[in-house]
Amino acid sequence: MPKFEGYERRIDKINACLKEYGIKDLDDARQICLDKGIDPAEIVRGIQPIAFDNAGWAYTVGCAIAIKKNTTKAADAAEAIGIGLQSFCVPGSVAQNRKVGLGHGNLAAMLLREDTKCFCFLAGHESFAAAEGAIGIAEKANKVRQKPLRVILNGLGKDAAEIIARINGFTFVETEYDPYTNTVKEVFRKSYSDPEGPRGKVNCYGANDVCEGVAIMWKENVDVSITGNSTNPTRFQHPVAGTYKKECMENGHPYFSVASGGGTGRTLHPDNMAAGPASYGMTDTMGRMHGDAQFAGSSSVPAHVEMMGFLGMGNNPMVGATVAVAVAIEEAMKK
Repeated sequence: MPKFEGYERRIDKINACLKEYGIKDLDDARQICLDKGIDPAEIVRGIQPIAFDNAGWAYTVGCAIAIKKNTTKAADAAEAIGIGLQSFCVPGSVAQNRKVGLGHGNLAAMLLREDTKCFCFLAGHESFAAAEGAIGIAEKANKVRQKPLRVILNGLGKDAAEIIARINGFTFVETEYDPYTNTVKEVFRKSYSDPEGPRGKVNCYGANDVCEGVAIMWKENVDVSITGNSTNPTRFQHPVAGTYKKECMENGHPYFSVASGGGTGRTLHPDNMAAGPASYGMTDTMGRMHGDAQFAGSSSVPAHVEMMGFLGMGNNPMVGATVAVAVAIEEAMKK
């Protein structure tokens, strides 16, 4: 019998979802996936080894639903996976109220469709989990896309960007910001793996401030971004997303912003405590100002996301996992 974190709080909702799609129970869901040669829990562990067991089971349910719906395209499969993820949201929780499971499915679907050309992990290099998510997307998404999706990390600090690039085999791109023209120019580039390989194609940027961060977004023409963890979320990623959002609206450039990471939801982050009685705290409040979708909990820490009533997996690696499982479904359905 399957057991996982928060089983008792979740199982009735999960069973109702399974029944809706003609799936007997969790073991049946797993068998449906295995019969197609897919082990979603293994994919989850491959992207974030410290993810909780409930994350593996949630992706198993989502994958089984996608197979039952006979989805043949990864983007459609991603939306079906979101239904499974949503079934694991604890009733009455922040994750349930914000429909974070469905949001993850819709975000991954967006990244798998041709309309999205560049996806950015904002404050990405400040969290190893952003790299985990980026790797999951970079290695899988372009297997099913006509035009390759560009993936970038944009965070505070150039030294940190180079370290994360070196550890993960990304390409470090150093920029210089010109305050007179409000633009950046590239002054140095180094790939820490094959520049034409999936990891080498991920550009990792470090900015000195918000203005440079916004200029980097324009340099890469970012279409979709997700904010992540950092020491101080109100200092970089949320102001960058909000400012870029405003400028995109003024210039007719479509941009979908996802608010996520530490301080999103109810957390005792120093920024949020300093905000006093502001609803949920300052990080969450800023996220609600710019976010087209808002998640709950950390971009990296499984326990933090679990506390929001969602899965024990960081939000950033979860993006990579949803894409990876969706691509596995498209490939399996072709056989």
